[in-house]
Amino acid sequence: MAITSANQLELLQTAEAVAREKMIDPDLVIQAMEDSLSRAAKSRYGAELDIRVHIDRKTGRATFTRVRTVMEDDAVENHQAQLTVAEAKRWLAEPKVGDEVIDEVPPVEMGRIAAQSAKQVILQKVREAERDRQYEEFKDRKGTIINGQVKREEYGNIIVDIGRGEAILRRNEKIGRESYRPNDRIRAYIKDVRREARGPQVFLSRTDPQFMAELFKMEVPEIYDNIIEIKAVARDPGSRAKIAVISYDNSIDPVGACVGMRGSRVQAVVNELQGEKIDIIPWNQDQATFLVNALQPAEVSKVVIDEEAGKIEVVVPDEQLSLAIGRRGQNVRLASQLTGLDIDIMTETEESARRQAEFAERTQLFIDTLDIDEMMAQLLVSEGFTNLEEVAYVDMDELLSIDGFDEGTAAELQARARDHLEAQSRKALEHARELGAEDSLINFEGLTPQMVEALTLDGVKTLEDFATCADWELAGGWTTVNGERKKDEGVLEKFEMSLEEAQHLIMTARVMLGWVDPSELAALTAEDDEEETEDDEA
Repeated sequence: MAITSANQLELLQTAEAVAREKMIDPDLVIQAMEDSLSRAAKSRYGAELDIRVHIDRKTGRATFTRVRTVMEDDAVENHQAQLTVAEAKRWLAEPKVGDEVIDEVPPVEMGRIAAQSAKQVILQKVREAERDRQYEEFKDRKGTIINGQVKREEYGNIIVDIGRGEAILRRNEKIGRESYRPNDRIRAYIKDVRREARGPQVFLSRTDPQFMAELFKMEVPEIYDNIIEIKAVARDPGSRAKIAVISYDNSIDPVGACVGMRGSRVQAVVNELQGEKIDIIPWNQDQATFLVNALQPAEVSKVVIDEEAGKIEVVVPDEQLSLAIGRRGQNVRLASQLTGLDIDIMTETEESARRQAEFAERTQLFIDTLDIDEMMAQLLVSEGFTNLEEVAYVDMDELLSIDGFDEGTAAELQARARDHLEAQSRKALEHARELGAEDSLINFEGLTPQMVEALTLDGVKTLEDFATCADWELAGGWTTVNGERKKDEGVLEKFEMSLEEAQHLIMTARVMLGWVDPSELAALTAEDDEEETEDDEA
């Protein structure tokens, strides 16, 4: 087949028809044709030649040219596509390195194999252009809801026709056991759009929490208008969900607006989610209040928050325990997802028993260490004293405020507490030295003898060892693994050391050893001071 004047216009018409069918730029189709003709020409004239083809966008005439690049004398490797400056003077008046010598060559006759190869190149280019168009169209629609039509099912995954392409709804992204037949209409959330070797992949979901949030946005105009904001969503797909909302207009009730007249708005969402029960909860900046709301319909007696551990303890009446936990732990699990905290639920009876055990333990501590009777020890615990350090170093007036305590009694208690603490410190220091603790660690400011003993037992015996530690190794922390928070025990955690204190001590040690520039420590201290100021202002 040769490109003759008879079929030149037909070439442009073909490109136009393909572009219209695939909804891509006609110029991309013509470029694909140019590439295919160029390959065919190379197979005719030689693969080492640089043959280029240009198709006139108006007439359809294809021009074949041979291009040779001017190179330095010692840089010429391919004499068919490159030439020296001296050789180029035959065609150019003042050739320079990088100039191109262009000669027109006769059009090629395309045999059956060459024509087939050209067709494959054009199809490949058109396919790539189509994929690029599809990716560009859907990448900005990530995070929105799309309507489609079921085409087929493959290994439990649903292939959905979404207009100008296909999307996939994976088996684990379907609600419960819902099933679809070809041509069924389906509504889903665009979870991700990726470029892949086989083309752009659009991944849909009906179980993602944001699917429910987007459905509410469609049903509740106040959410769409940003008068009401969805602050958090937690779902057990197909069964139950909790959604926290807040209103920025005092005259609009966020829960009532989401429920709608006679429940019409929330019912539309429930129907789309296959009957999923939805609890709409008012969001509150106060974590304890928000959690009490999140655990509805259960009643909560008391909430204790451990912000550093990201953990929360909830006390409920004995008869409310099963309601608070929910079937198979569903209620407390959703409340935990909504608040982002680990929730421990206990009954009032269990909490009372734990309080009594703690009271007895602290009472016994004061009896054993201060050599006092049970009544006096109980008085100390009742007044909020939990350890010897508090008794030893508290202001004398606090001890004198306890009924029955005079100056002599208070002074004697403080002296006994301090003597016991000093004896413990001497014992810990001796043990640490026996285990191999060096003076560089023992004399490091900020570490007590008990801390040095704990570090030595953990294999940290020198200041260099201490400086290589991470802050969480000292103070402890939490790690999220597969969606579950797991506790990382810290060597000095029992001494109530915070992550900030651990970080500061480690940085100080590194500065002393010359590992870190002192300015970095100063910057860290400034950041801590700034955070403290912000907290005080808040």
